[in-house]
Amino acid sequence: MTTVAAGRSKTYDLVYIAVFAVVMAVCSWISIPAQVPFTLQTFGVFMAVGVLGGKRGTLAVLVYVLLGAVGVPVFAGFSGGIGALLGNAGGYIIGFIFSALVMWAIEHVFGRKPVVQIISMIVGLIVCYAFGTAWFMFAYTRSTGPVGLMAVLGWCVFPFIIPDLIKIALAYVLSGKVRKYAR
Repeated sequence: MTTVAAGRSKTYDLVYIAVFAVVMAVCSWISIPAQVPFTLQTFGVFMAVGVLGGKRGTLAVLVYVLLGAVGVPVFAGFSGGIGALLGNAGGYIIGFIFSALVMWAIEHVFGRKPVVQIISMIVGLIVCYAFGTAWFMFAYTRSTGPVGLMAVLGWCVFPFIIPDLIKIALAYVLSGKVRKYAR
């Protein structure tokens, strides 16, 4: 690869990573307020990894979370800052990073076959749920008082399962179509 082509490739990578960080921000702004808001953030994460692949998709998620951490209002409700990450729902935002990492690892081991992509998105979602739920229990207990696992699952996971599975299906279909145009 020539120096010009390598530079162009890196530029494309940076642009795609930035574009998907913005896509995740827009997806977070489409929200229904709740204890853990209903958003399209997970859809944005699935699209980033589905279109860009594991490495670039994970970097896009990391850029998105870091932008929010430094105060750029990219999270649900146009919020940002460390306070958003330390709040009850902050674990789900941090969980996006681990979700993307797991999807990247699965892609690295098993390739980008269609069934592998769907399974990696489902496993990534489970990782996000686990990390976010554990953090929610910790943060809620610290600020409000003890809460049981079943109560937290009832607030933070069960209502989201069907919408998140729909997001996975849509992300799978759309990422396959968009990937053709993103080199």
